[in-house]
Amino acid sequence: MPQTIKILHFSPTGGTRRVALLLAKGIAPNVREYDLCDPQAEPTVFHPDDVALVAGPAYGGRLPAMMTGRLKKWQGNGARAVAAAVYGGRAYEDTLIELSDLLRGQGFRVMAAAALLAEHSIVHIAAGRPDEQDARQLGAFGRQIAAKLDHGSQEEPAVPGSHPYKEWSGMPAVPQVSEACTGCGLCAEKCPARAIPTGQPDTTDPSRCILCMRCVAICPQQARALPAPMLEALRGKLAPFDAERRENELFL
Repeated sequence: MPQTIKILHFSPTGGTRRVALLLAKGIAPNVREYDLCDPQAEPTVFHPDDVALVAGPAYGGRLPAMMTGRLKKWQGNGARAVAAAVYGGRAYEDTLIELSDLLRGQGFRVMAAAALLAEHSIVHIAAGRPDEQDARQLGAFGRQIAAKLDHGSQEEPAVPGSHPYKEWSGMPAVPQVSEACTGCGLCAEKCPARAIPTGQPDTTDPSRCILCMRCVAICPQQARALPAPMLEALRGKLAPFDAERRENELFL
């Protein structure tokens, strides 16, 4: 079993980070985290004997463009990697293959891949995921990955997805701010896209916002929300995907 695993995650509302940690702890006892949501995060140097877990959320079946841009600053230098796409119960589509391709392009050796469940950040289908059942399963996945790494296998997994990747241009909306806003500025401080002006936390720059929902999730006054008509439309569209439990998938 590897002794240390380095996790790179893009996790605006925390779900991707939670499942990544559950998987990582089955692979190695020691974990080092690197936050790709932080625009000031400095890339670290990887070595061929390192093991990395890179986890990102599915946005419309694709990786967030902001994550791909930031990940291109990191060089794998032959390090072994696990690619993890995290989705909220609808579908991950081309997210996992896009992430695997990107990691190879950055010099990582992709030894395993996983499609993992976390509560949807907007409409909260797959509510409560990851749960205790997920934790047990992801621990078992991690041990399987560790065993493959210990055996020295160089075989890369077949990962589902399509070339070219599906098109996704985002949704034309930004969170709205209610009168409950006290101007504390937490949303501006924590926004991965710097879409909320520090001096005007009751506004959002639509040209920068990626609708990651971090500002909605962390607002202490619950003063931010998507426009109600859009939220209701999304709930209606995604409700059928919440009818039965989806399971995590491992590709070795």
